[in-house]
Amino acid sequence: MEHRLPKRLLQREVPDIMSPQELLPKFEALSPAVVPVHTVFVDAVEMLNVFAPVFIAGFLITLAATPVVRRLALIVGVIDIPDAHRKHHKAPVAYLGGLAVFIGFMAAMLVSSVAVDGESADLAPVPISILVGATTIALTGLADDIWKWDARLKIAGQLVAAAALAYSNIGIGAVTGFLQPFFGPANEELFHVGSMVILTGTLYYWVGTAFLGFVIIGGCNAANLIDGLDGLLTGTTAIMSSGFLAISLLLASTVMIEDPSTSFVGVRVALSLALLGTMLGFLPWNFNPAVIFLGDCGSLLIGYLCVTTILLFGEQGAPSLVVAGFIIFGLPITDTTLAIIRRKVAGVPMSTPDAQHIHHQIKRLFGSVKKSVFALYGITFIFTVIGVAIASVLLLTGTRVLVVYSIGIAFFGFVISVAVKIALIQRAQSELADQELQTARESISARTSTQTSTPASSDQPA
Repeated sequence: MEHRLPKRLLQREVPDIMSPQELLPKFEALSPAVVPVHTVFVDAVEMLNVFAPVFIAGFLITLAATPVVRRLALIVGVIDIPDAHRKHHKAPVAYLGGLAVFIGFMAAMLVSSVAVDGESADLAPVPISILVGATTIALTGLADDIWKWDARLKIAGQLVAAAALAYSNIGIGAVTGFLQPFFGPANEELFHVGSMVILTGTLYYWVGTAFLGFVIIGGCNAANLIDGLDGLLTGTTAIMSSGFLAISLLLASTVMIEDPSTSFVGVRVALSLALLGTMLGFLPWNFNPAVIFLGDCGSLLIGYLCVTTILLFGEQGAPSLVVAGFIIFGLPITDTTLAIIRRKVAGVPMSTPDAQHIHHQIKRLFGSVKKSVFALYGITFIFTVIGVAIASVLLLTGTRVLVVYSIGIAFFGFVISVAVKIALIQRAQSELADQELQTARESISARTSTQTSTPASSDQPA
């Protein structure tokens, strides 16, 4: 029997086989957002060279200021006393390391405003609102290090810093980019009450402000929670800031700058380099065995600067880049999520300290502070590579943001599920230990009762 192909196949023209050299321009034409890799590299290096003095200032000033601040802490008695439960250092260690970091950071910001030249000098400087927020956070943490402030006062200081950012609309762009597909442009009418018209832009601003307060408080306290081993927060922040710098340079090289005087292109690069420089300047003093700790002044400031830099990725309404930034910040987020769920399941207040944080568990696993810290450096590096890879694919290929959201949802969903599982296991183990303890007490009590109730033998005749 003769087999015939369908007419629709017989009538199709057989395409000419094209060489890879001929195919490449056609694929590039299908992706107009693609920027040649060599161009990105050249632009990134130029930007990095221009802002290098920011890194140098942050590094050198922090490196020099740290021993001075340590001496001051020892004189005034602001030191951390070890205990047998959570603080395992062998001798008292000075606090106030955050003050040295703050001094180095502000010096780097000063350099960014006066030492940048060329075309980059036309870019907008770091907004005063970011510096006001950083100062507020640093003073709040410093007051807690010295006078042990109530947690509500620390939250108030963090909200003041968030309000300063909201005043300059920092962080609002990310929320606008997320909500705009659902509610339309910012100048559209949302609803009206009498003669008063409420625009969608008003909704974006207030939702963005609430989101800003949430992430600033969350980021500050997340950084504070993982500051539990010598050099841990300092080193992981150096790795994370390298990721922030990579995304900032990609944005500087791929995104069209309409108005240099209002663009945050230079701001992102300056903040990333300042954070990287201050961390590397502080790390030699803070690595195991540490001679000075960051304290709340340093840990809260680091959390604030990380979150602020991440929010700046959404300046032009690109929330997918903000998701990538928060993935880089994945270790503090994971540890905080675990702590919240663990304490909620256990029924204890959220402010109750414990020895079940990720760094505590890793230390029990490895038995050494240095090995534990290097292991957590590796985990942070993995988070950073994932975040930078997502941002690179998005900026260089124009991948649809749904892919980024899917990765982000999968990532944070996995973190939450693991947190719930660990919390349930720990609660079950705690309940079992309580039952065993109760059984042992009842057994001892019953044995004691039996011994006391047995009548003593008598030698008297009946």
